[in-house]
Amino acid sequence: MNRRSLLAAMALGLLVSTAMPTFAQSNGAQATASYAQAADSYSFPLGDIEITALSDGTVPQDLHKLLTGVSQSEVDGLLDRSFLANPVEASINVYLLRAGDRRILVDTGSGSLFGPGFGGKLRDSLANIGVKPEDITDILITHVHTDHTGGLVENGKPAFANATVHVGAPDIDFFLDPANAQRTGYDRRYFDEAEKTVGVLAKAGKVKTFTDNETVLPGIVASFHPGHTPGTAFFTVANKGQSIVFVGDIIHVESVQFPKPAITIVYDVKPDQAAAVRQKVFPDFADTRQLIAAPHLQFPGVGHIRAEGNGSYSWHPVEYRNRAGAAGQ
Repeated sequence: MNRRSLLAAMALGLLVSTAMPTFAQSNGAQATASYAQAADSYSFPLGDIEITALSDGTVPQDLHKLLTGVSQSEVDGLLDRSFLANPVEASINVYLLRAGDRRILVDTGSGSLFGPGFGGKLRDSLANIGVKPEDITDILITHVHTDHTGGLVENGKPAFANATVHVGAPDIDFFLDPANAQRTGYDRRYFDEAEKTVGVLAKAGKVKTFTDNETVLPGIVASFHPGHTPGTAFFTVANKGQSIVFVGDIIHVESVQFPKPAITIVYDVKPDQAAAVRQKVFPDFADTRQLIAAPHLQFPGVGHIRAEGNGSYSWHPVEYRNRAGAAGQ
C-alpha cells in the first residue's frame, strides 16, 4: 500500500480517534468545567428564501496527519496566525432552505456514524427551530462522504421519509461500486459507509441523480467540481437578484487552505484536482464578492473570500445579527 493510500485508510478513523477531548471526572463536590455539545442554528434571508445554518456538532482534526503537501512546522505557523493550535475542531454544518412549500437540506451531517459526541446533532438543531424530519421535501448532497450523508439514515432506515435525495451521478457511480476501492486505492471504508447511507436511499427509490449544470430544483443549479470526490457539486441558489453557493468540501481548514490553496487533505480522491478547484474558484468568488457556504468552516460557515495577493486568500464570515427585521433594515 502506498503512502497516500495508507493515509486515506486512516482518514475517517482520525475523525474520532485522534485528539479525542479528555473530560475530567468530577471528584466529590469539585466540578470541572468542560465544553458542551448543543443544538445550534443561524438564519438569514436570501430574497424570499430563508436559509438556516444548522450545527451537526464538531469533530477534532489532527492536521499533522491529515494535511498533505505541507510540513508540520508550516501548518503550525499558519494556525498560530489565527490563534489556533493543532489539533483543530472542524464544524459539521448543514443548511436548511425554506423556499415556498419546500424544505430543502444541503447535506445531512454525520448521523451516528462517528459515535456519541461527534456530530449527530442535526435532528436536535432542526427540532430547535420547529422543523420535523417529515417536513423535509428535498436533500441536496454535495458529495458522498459520511459526514455529509450519515444523517440520511436512522437505524438503517431513511431518516427523512418524505424527502427526495439529489446526488451527483458521478459520486453514485463511484461510491456504490466497491470495486473502485481496489481500483483507485481509496479507502474501502468510504464505499461501505456509502452503501449504508446513500445506498439505503437508492434501494428505497428516493435518490435522484443530476448532471453538470442541471437545475435540480427551481432556482437551484448544480455544477460539478471534481477532485475531492468525482461528483463533488456546488449548488448555486438565486432569488431576487441575490445568490449563495454551497461549495461542499473544497475547503476544510480556513486558517491553512485560504492562504495556501495548494495544500490538500487525505480525504481528497484526487488531491491535485482538489487543489486546482480552489485555485480556479477562489479568485472568481473574490472578484464577484460571491456569498458562499461551506460545511467545515467554523459555524455557521457562511461568508466571503478576499484575495490577498500572490495566490493567497482570507475568509470573512457574514455579519452576525440577533434581532428581527428584513434584510437591509
